[in-house]
Amino acid sequence: MADEDVATKAPESDAAEDSVFPGDTKADQGASMGEHCTTDRPTPAGEKPTGELSKVSDVDVYITKPADYPHAPSKLLLLLTGGTGIHSTNNQLQADKYAAEGFLVVMPDQFEGDPAPNTAHAPPEEHPSFIEQVKLGVVSVAKSFTIDMWLARHTPEKVLPLLHKVLEGAKEEFADAVANGNGVYAAGYCFGAKYVMMLGGELPDTVAWGQKVADEERGVVKKGPLIKAGALAHGTMITKADMEAIRVPVSMACVEGDSLFPDEVREEGKKALETKMVEHEIKVYSGVPHGFAVLGDYEEQKIKDAQQQAFKQMLEWLQTH
Repeated sequence: MADEDVATKAPESDAAEDSVFPGDTKADQGASMGEHCTTDRPTPAGEKPTGELSKVSDVDVYITKPADYPHAPSKLLLLLTGGTGIHSTNNQLQADKYAAEGFLVVMPDQFEGDPAPNTAHAPPEEHPSFIEQVKLGVVSVAKSFTIDMWLARHTPEKVLPLLHKVLEGAKEEFADAVANGNGVYAAGYCFGAKYVMMLGGELPDTVAWGQKVADEERGVVKKGPLIKAGALAHGTMITKADMEAIRVPVSMACVEGDSLFPDEVREEGKKALETKMVEHEIKVYSGVPHGFAVLGDYEEQKIKDAQQQAFKQMLEWLQTH
C-alpha cells in the first residue's frame, strides 16, 4: 500500500534523494512538466473506452455517461487531463471510471489538437559512460526546451476562455446533471490540476477569463468560483496564489518531494486554505513518481496501489460534496 500522510504534518521523505523511477530521470524531475504528464503508461490489458468524441460549444470533447443515464440521476464532472489530452486511451478510460460511478463526464481538449510532445525515452543505463551521460544530458535539455515551448502555447490566457465555453455549453446541454449535483464538479491531473484550482477560485475578472489585469491599482471585479467542488492529482505549475484563491472544497493527491508541485508551495497554500476556512483534504503519497495517479499500468505494486487509492480519494471527495 502507498504511504499516505494527511498534510497537516511536515512530510517525511522515505525515498532516497536520488531515487529515479523508470522513465523519470533527474533532468525530467526538474523540468516544467514530467515524463508521466506527456507520455502514456501502458494501457491496462483488455480495457477499451466506452465514451465518444464529440463537441461542446465547438470544442472537441470526450463524453462518457453512466450506463443508466438519463433514467437515473447523474452529476456533471469536468475532467481535465495532463498533456496527453483527450485522444489518450488512458485518459478516456480514466473518464469512464468516473462515469461508472455515476458522473456524466465531459473531458475537453484543452490543447486544441496540440497535445504535449511525446518525450518517451529509454530508461537510463545503470552505469552510463561519460559520453552517454553527455548525450543523455543534451537530450534532456532538448526535451525540456520542447516542453517549455509547448507550455508557452497553452497558457491561462488560451486555456481559460476555452474552458468557459465548454462549461457554458455543458451546463445547457446537460442541465439535468448540473441541477442534480447543484453545480459542476471538476477533477484534474497534472496540467489540468492547475485549472481545477483556477475554476474553483475567486479571481479578478480579467484573470478569470484568461486575461491579465491591466492596472493593478484599479478596483477589479472578482469572478468565480465556477465549480462546486474539485479534486486534483499531482498538479504542475501550481502557485501559492492559485491555492490562496480557492473558495470551493478541494481534495489533492500529491507526491512527496515533487519538484513540479514543491512541498513548500503546498504547505504555504495549505496555510492559506486554513486561514480562509476552505474545506480541503491533502494527502501526500511517498515513493511514487509524479503522474502516478493517471490511469496506466506500472510494474511496481506500490505504485499500482497508490494509483487506486488516489482515485478512491478523489472519487469519494466528489461524491460527498
